[in-house]
Amino acid sequence: MELTETQRLKHEKFMRIAMMEASLAEMQGEVPIGAIIVVDNKVVAKAYNLREISKRAIAHAELLAINQANQILEKWRLEDATLYVTLEPCAMCAGAIILSRVKTVVYGAHDPKAGSVGSVLNLLAEPRFNHQPEVISGILADECGAKLTDFFRNLRKKKKLSTKNNSYPQICQHLTH
Repeated sequence: MELTETQRLKHEKFMRIAMMEASLAEMQGEVPIGAIIVVDNKVVAKAYNLREISKRAIAHAELLAINQANQILEKWRLEDATLYVTLEPCAMCAGAIILSRVKTVVYGAHDPKAGSVGSVLNLLAEPRFNHQPEVISGILADECGAKLTDFFRNLRKKKKLSTKNNSYPQICQHLTH
């Protein structure tokens, strides 16, 4: 679907808010993925990945935002909601999107390893499910992707330095005792 300039600018505005959430995740050592839920052009929920801090595999930004929106709006059906997320949702999050009846999903970067909205498979277009949200992809994709690429590059550098700095004492520790 081709977006008008006005639509594109609106989606970029909200994606930038999701990117701010991703930055909050990054500051805490989390994978920088952010999500927001918008109803009637108002942000009703904001969240970011919290898997490392919470030690919960399901603490993805999308699930946390959906849960927050359910509580704030006091309903489980998000039929008038648009979910903005900086990375293409995984299968778990796609399932939650379907079950919560999110109207529209707008995402930034594609996820060739786990993306379940077109990259690996497309659960949101599966006709056997009782709900298929509209999907708009690639909004600020380069910026969203760069944030993730930089995060993982820096993480690999830290791990490499940590391994390099700690390998000698670990290897030779038995010699000193």
